Amino acid sequence: MKIFVIESSPHRKGSSNLLAENFMRGVKEAGHQVTVFDAAHADLHPCLGCEGCGMSGPCVQKDDMALIRKSLMETDLVVFVTPLYYFGLSAQLKMVIDRFYSFNGALTARRLKSVLLAAAWNGDDWTMKDIKNHYQTLCSYLNFRDQGMVLGTGCGTPDMTKRTKFPQEAYELGKRIGG
Repeated sequence: MKIFVIESSPHRKGSSNLLAENFMRGVKEAGHQVTVFDAAHADLHPCLGCEGCGMSGPCVQKDDMALIRKSLMETDLVVFVTPLYYFGLSAQLKMVIDRFYSFNGALTARRLKSVLLAAAWNGDDWTMKDIKNHYQTLCSYLNFRDQGMVLGTGCGTPDMTKRTKFPQEAYELGKRIGG
């Protein structure tokens, strides 16, 4: 299986990427191919809403979104990795998702499998409610087949995250998907 991981934290060694590392360890142990794209440090720009793509591309902007599109058209599973910022996706990941507009039909037709890995400082039980709903709505709209979520609360720093159950949950999710 081909797995495309989209990381979106400005902190390359942050908590959400720590969850991603553990997830990837699980799927790699099962022998699957993993490609990682760091959206937070890529050459990406917001959707202009210009309609130049006609929802079937190509986008008029010449940036790294072309790499994401190519990878999504060749993968079996996409993994969205994000820190929780003000109870939603990071701006970096949201920008990528907004740019799906330029190939919406082709992406929807793929019926990709998907996973959400998110890390939040806050440990309250309601912390992940909105990001979970956003992800589920995105899956419904794009015909993605949700394979699971790891919603890490109390994961404000990598050291905090390491002391939680969430890295192990990410690893186990990777093993289940990979197996």
